[in-house]
Amino acid sequence: MVGEGVMLYKLIVLYMLNYVNFPLTKAQIGDFILEKDYTNFMNLQKAFSELEDGGYVVANSVRNRTHLRITDEGKETLTLFEARINAGIKKDIEEYLNKNCPELRRQVAIQGNYQRLVNGEYQVDLVAKEKDYDLVHLTMTVPLEDIASNICDNWQKRNEKIYQYLTKNLF
Repeated sequence: MVGEGVMLYKLIVLYMLNYVNFPLTKAQIGDFILEKDYTNFMNLQKAFSELEDGGYVVANSVRNRTHLRITDEGKETLTLFEARINAGIKKDIEEYLNKNCPELRRQVAIQGNYQRLVNGEYQVDLVAKEKDYDLVHLTMTVPLEDIASNICDNWQKRNEKIYQYLTKNLF
């Protein structure tokens, strides 16, 4: 019975990823699934792990978020087993994604990440995406990790103003 449950949770994740044309984070998916009480945190983490290990999703970690994208194998599997997701769950997913799509897309389109360089400084990468294309990709080096972290946080909050500033002053 537990195996059937985890299979359903994996199908729900695949259905969500297939419904949108952009990656979703584990947190975004988890917020929906846990809010609806479809399962608990541990079962959901097991589903994520099995999906990634099986090649049904591709995970990309950006700072403290893991972005998931469905693979062709995941789409094939969903096609074969989609009937196991009841109509009520599908309706819940579709309503949630239709209502929250712009905000979910914005959350994954704006990415800020940093890494320590061999010289001890930090390289900060800031990206604003539209579909699979980078609208803006900025890279800078800063001396301290706190500064790098603050830049990433501020990029999340102020990316639109920064983009407008750049286009206004560069075009």
